[in-house]
Amino acid sequence: MIVLASKSASRAAMLAAAGVRFDARPAAIDERALEAGMKAAGPDQVALALAEAKALAVDAPDIPILGSDSLVVVDGQRFDKPATRDDAAEHLRFFSGRPMHLHSAAAIARDGEIVWRHAAMATLHVRTLSPQFIESYLAAEWPEVGHCVGVFRIEAMGVQLFERIEGDHFTVLGMPLLAVLAALRDMGELPE
Repeated sequence: MIVLASKSASRAAMLAAAGVRFDARPAAIDERALEAGMKAAGPDQVALALAEAKALAVDAPDIPILGSDSLVVVDGQRFDKPATRDDAAEHLRFFSGRPMHLHSAAAIARDGEIVWRHAAMATLHVRTLSPQFIESYLAAEWPEVGHCVGVFRIEAMGVQLFERIEGDHFTVLGMPLLAVLAALRDMGELPE
């Protein structure tokens, strides 16, 4: 049994599908404040710092606590989850026709100490999006995609945003699951 320090439905679904027993306890951290203090850091470092902060924010003695986070970079600019539907449309207009770099990270803490960390990146090539597509997409997917960095759920209509994807499917879903499973096996939390 582990603790998932997240309210992400996607991360919970990944763990459940992989047969990992977990208790979801969302971490209460100020993600934007942590990011603001890391202006010079690379996106992989920021994603790792957020994952670590989440893992350390939950108290569960003697139980591995898994924190995970993702962030998107397009043309050197970091994007957070959209605050409003208009914000989401603006993000999609910016993403149109450009490669999106999705950085996903995970960290495991035990007894207040980070014992494992991993970061991965996927590149998603956004096709050219027409204003009509953006409007119909948000009509169908809002508000759900408001909880998603990159304004998409790859397991839903979000797949229509892309012409090609380079990288691990689980990284795109928001957590480098294969590395997490290997770490849990190494820790004796999953069978070899």
